Amino acid sequence: MVEDAVAVDASCSTEDWLLHAKELVPIALDKAREVKGFPTRWKMIISRLEQIPSMLSNLSSHPCFSKNALCKEQLQAVSNSLRDAIESAELCLKEKYEGKLQMQSDLDALIGKMDLNLRDCGLLIKTGMLGEATLPLTVASVSGSVEQSDSAAHNNIRELLARLQIGHLEAKHKALDSVVEVMKEDEKNVLAVMSRSNIAALVQLLTATSTRIREKTVTVICSLAESGSCEDWLVSEGVLPALIRLVESGSAVGKEKAAISLQRLSMSAETSREIVGHGGVCPLVELCQTGDSVSQAAAACSLKNISAVPEVRQVLAEQGIVRVMINLLTCGMLLGSKEYAAECLQNLTASNESLKRSVVSEGGVRSLLAYLDGPLPQESAVAALRNLVGSVSETTLVSLGLLPRLVHVLKSGSSGAQQAAASAICRVCSSTEMKKLVGEAGCIPLLVKMLEAKPSSAREISAQALASLMTVSYNRREVKKDDKSVPNLVQLLDPSPQNNAKKYAVTCLGLISSSKKCKKLMISYGAIGYLKKLTEMDIPGAQKLHERLERGKLRSLFGKK
Repeated sequence: MVEDAVAVDASCSTEDWLLHAKELVPIALDKAREVKGFPTRWKMIISRLEQIPSMLSNLSSHPCFSKNALCKEQLQAVSNSLRDAIESAELCLKEKYEGKLQMQSDLDALIGKMDLNLRDCGLLIKTGMLGEATLPLTVASVSGSVEQSDSAAHNNIRELLARLQIGHLEAKHKALDSVVEVMKEDEKNVLAVMSRSNIAALVQLLTATSTRIREKTVTVICSLAESGSCEDWLVSEGVLPALIRLVESGSAVGKEKAAISLQRLSMSAETSREIVGHGGVCPLVELCQTGDSVSQAAAACSLKNISAVPEVRQVLAEQGIVRVMINLLTCGMLLGSKEYAAECLQNLTASNESLKRSVVSEGGVRSLLAYLDGPLPQESAVAALRNLVGSVSETTLVSLGLLPRLVHVLKSGSSGAQQAAASAICRVCSSTEMKKLVGEAGCIPLLVKMLEAKPSSAREISAQALASLMTVSYNRREVKKDDKSVPNLVQLLDPSPQNNAKKYAVTCLGLISSSKKCKKLMISYGAIGYLKKLTEMDIPGAQKLHERLERGKLRSLFGKK
């Protein structure tokens, strides 16, 4: 009988609970084998009971068996299941159960309970949770106070994380509450001990039927994703489909945290492809239109990250991303949403002609130009316009006010925005008339000033823009008027391999070399020495300009005599 086994309560030791469980096993087996009714179910129960002795042996033989609170709890759970088995067997033997269907249901529940016991005890042994007990006193005593404190914290957190994997759902829910609190106060130590099995347990909880559990779980996963230390584990354990489903049909909190998680994870091109493959684009596009301010910004950033992968851009377009991003440029609830939309449009228009036409037809040029009038960073919007200028007529660009905005960016934009504006000028100047309009808008002095910029890429693109513009006489006169133009261009004749602007500098100087004043300035700033080296490097136009300056130098010398 059960009463004959060792009497135990919560205050008893782990060893007492082990002895109690061992004594209950033969009693439960004997009773179970006597039952004649419900043979299929009792056969399954007996098979579980027969596995318990070896499981108890494996558990108790571990060096940390008596030091880990999880062992004691599991032995209590096993003992409860054994008592339930004995009581159920006695009811079946005496046929005192309330009804056949109810008894069948109770036996099914008992089988599930015993399966959970076997699974949880197996996890304790196989995953190394038992080895994560508190350090023995002899080890702790020789550790410094800080290290001792850290070790204790790590072990407490390990035990807490282990509870996410064992027990019934309510027990996991309580553990999850504690993990959320610990993450708020001690995220660093949680991250230090987080294992792949812990991640797997969290991902499984994302699909729980309880909204509260899903919300708390995705809050923890969001912190893990933002930390940047668990990305590979999260993805490999299948977090993406679960996050996408939350974005699609979760609560407001669930959608927000899932979108922020995807925002961080989508920074990887490979993960971006997986998000697309799991059907994540449509829910993110929808969230951009219906979510609150934070969710909208996170979804927009996720889509921006995904749009950086060229091969998935057409899929994005098919889900209506172009119209949504153009709408965000003007109606985004947060400034960040607008900025992400501009970056996304820059990516979408980088090379795909079909997407360029789509952005233009949806009114993207007008929206991008309006965006430039605001306080946000301009680089992405200018870069998107640069990508689009070839798809729009010059007349339309002028009427929409492109040129004064490019001038504004050249005057006060960041280095990246200025380079994008200079690049846009290169692309938009396809006719003599347009080149003249650009010059008349006041771009020449600003491009000349850019020749002094620190980034070599800025010097190169400004020299290229000037080389194109200076084929028009009005613009050449503007260059000649600027006292800095010749010295800046001569400096760009530097023959070093890192200087990619030298070929454009040769072109620019060649176009104004008919001016005696400019020619004298070129000579005085050392252009001849540079050009001699560039001639040896076969830079186009270098030899001709070198010869012209040499003749000018000789005339000057003879004139002095």
